Formats: sequence, C-alpha cells, structure tokens
Amino acid sequence: MDSDGPTSGKPSATRFMQDAEVSNWLDNAAKHWRRWLVVLIVAVVGIYYFTGRNRTDSSAVSQSAMRPVVPVAATPAKLGDLKQYISAIGTVTAYNTVTVKSRVDGELVSVNFTEGQMVKAGDLLAEIDPRPYQVQLTQAEGTLAKDEATLQNNRILLARDKELYAQKVIARQDLDNQQALVNQDAGAIESDKGVVDNAKLQLTYSRITSPINGRVGLRLVDVGNIIHATDANGLAVITQLQPIAVDFSVPEDDLPSLEAAMKADPQLPVQAFDRDLKHKLADGTLLTTDNQIDQSTGTIKLKASFPNDDNALFPNQFVNARLLVNTIQNTILIPAAGLQRSQQGSFVYVVKPDNTVEMRPVTVRATQGDEVAIDKGLAAGDVVVTDGVDKLQQGSHVSVQTASIGQGSITP
Repeated sequence: MDSDGPTSGKPSATRFMQDAEVSNWLDNAAKHWRRWLVVLIVAVVGIYYFTGRNRTDSSAVSQSAMRPVVPVAATPAKLGDLKQYISAIGTVTAYNTVTVKSRVDGELVSVNFTEGQMVKAGDLLAEIDPRPYQVQLTQAEGTLAKDEATLQNNRILLARDKELYAQKVIARQDLDNQQALVNQDAGAIESDKGVVDNAKLQLTYSRITSPINGRVGLRLVDVGNIIHATDANGLAVITQLQPIAVDFSVPEDDLPSLEAAMKADPQLPVQAFDRDLKHKLADGTLLTTDNQIDQSTGTIKLKASFPNDDNALFPNQFVNARLLVNTIQNTILIPAAGLQRSQQGSFVYVVKPDNTVEMRPVTVRATQGDEVAIDKGLAAGDVVVTDGVDKLQQGSHVSVQTASIGQGSITP
C-alpha cells in the first residue's frame, strides 16, 4: 500500500499546516487592509478639507471680483433753512420814459447833452433860436405900456368929468362914456399882460430842459435844423433808470400762497437773475399785483421795484425774477441729485461707517432748485450719495469723494 495515501477518515498533518498558513495570511491581509482603509479615509478627508477651503476662498475672491468698490460723490445732510420761490421770466420796465420835443418852432442852435449822459430834471438839453420870441416879448411889453398910459389918462379925465357933472356942467351921458373908456382900457391891459406872459413862456420854451432824472439816448436831431412843435420825432429819449421796475407773470395757481405771503410781508423780496439763472443782478421788493387774471394765459401780472444803483438792470431787458414766498426753517437739506425715486417711494443711499451703502426711505417736505428738504428718514450728518448712484445697490462697497451741498444751485 502507498504510504502517502490516506489510511483513515482524519486529515493529515500537512493539510492542517496548509490551512493554518492560509488562515494566518488572511488575518495579516485583513490587518493590512484595515490600516490602508484608515489611511485612505484620512487622505479623502484631508483632500476634501483642502479642496473645500480652496473652493471657499475662490468663491470669496469671485464674489469680491463681482462686487467691486464703486467710486461715488457724497455729501453730509445739513440742518438749515429752505427758501421757497416763485420763479418767472420778467421784463425790465422804466418808471418813466420821455421823448424830448420842442414846444416852439425855430432853428436848433445848440445841443447841451452827450448821448448816454445821465441828466437830472431841469438840466438844459438844447436851445432854439430865442430872438424871434424875444422880439415878440418886446412888442407885447410895448403894447402893454401904451395901454397903461391910455388908462392912466382916461382915469384923469374921468375924475375931472365927475367934478364937472357935480357942477352940472356936463351931462350924465358924458360921464358914463368916460367911465366906459376907463373900463375898456383896464380890459386891454389885462389882455396885454396875457400877451406878455405868453411871449415870456415862448421864450422859456426855446430852452429845452429835462423833465425827469434819467439817461439820455441817441441824439435824433442835429444843430442847425429847423424843428417844429408838431414833429413826430423828438430831440432824444430820456429813460429813468433809478429806480426801475420788473414786470413778470405767475400762474394763477400760485395766487393763494402769494396772497398769504403778502399778508405776512407786503414788501416781499424779489431777486433778478440773468437769462441762465446763474448770476444775480439785483435785489428788490414786490410793489403790487394786477387787479385781474389774464384768462388767455391763466396768469396774473406782478410788478417789483429795484433801486438799480449800479445800473445792472436795463429797460426792456429779459430777466428771471424769483419771488420769495416762504422759508422752511431748521429742516434737513440734501442736494436734489441725492434723491432717488422708485415705485415704493423716495429713497437715498446713505454711506455707513464701513463704506457700504444703505437704501433708506425718506419723506420729502419740499424741493427748491437743487436742494431738497427732508421731513423723515435722515438726520443731520448722514452722508448721502449724490453721484454714481446708478451703480449702487444695497450693501455696495464705495469709495467716497466729498461733494458740497447745493453744488450748482443758486445762492440766494
């Protein structure tokens, strides 16, 4: 029998040894796999951690790149007074305009003014040849002297006739006739005095003087011309410049506020600005309003007076008139450029200390020019964005450049 073959139903020693080796190998393999599994898990966790952190940093950098710092101009809200005006286009009107004409006929012998000269009432402007009127005056005075002598003689005769009538030397009719002659001579003397006064007046009219204070325009007649009282054109035109008026019209809807303001102050301040509404020309006061509304335009006319000491206003000049009707005192003021509007209402962008902006709803009280009075939503010192708002949203980072409030607005 083969000694290597099985002799019974029990396993041999060699097989047991093989099974033991396989079992040990499996145990060692299991221990190594567990070790490698732990290493693998640690590696996965580490990779995930570092990958997630890089992803977070990249996301932060991406968000930072998507929301850059926005350069803006801003100004702090301030506490002040808002003056409310009614503005209108007006025309400068002279108080008095006179066309200087001669009241007598004759040759113009002298012109005593310079074109553009400022003259006063009574200043000599021109002279008409006075000799014809001097001759007329002499003739009138001669006639008066003659009639006065005649009257004196007839009065003497009347006194004598009274004595003769008392002595019954002459008839009553002779006395009455002499009395009539005396009365007739007295009437002639009164007429002669009128002729003398008229001759003196014509002689006075030969000297043409200024009737008002004002500025002389261009000369219309030269020396040597024969002028007449009936000439259509005069010698020159004089226009009063001080004081001067400005006429302007305002809508009838402004009449209630205007009347209320006039009750509080009958002489409301009025300012005259140039065409561009940038430079103030003069300060004046309201004189009066018209007594009716123009139905064709729905406006009412107003007149303001200006001293015009510096002659800044010129007749027929177009100006922008601003009538002060109300002053809102101690209110929060911001530039009109800082006020934004949406479907939800008015709001502003306020710069916070961390250089981010906040959309803040506000309630507007009034607006005048480039300034806005805020009733609610802001406090004095809050920094309001005035330029660059189109690039902003809630929480945007900004770099601020300070702007002055009311920039570009009219300084009262």
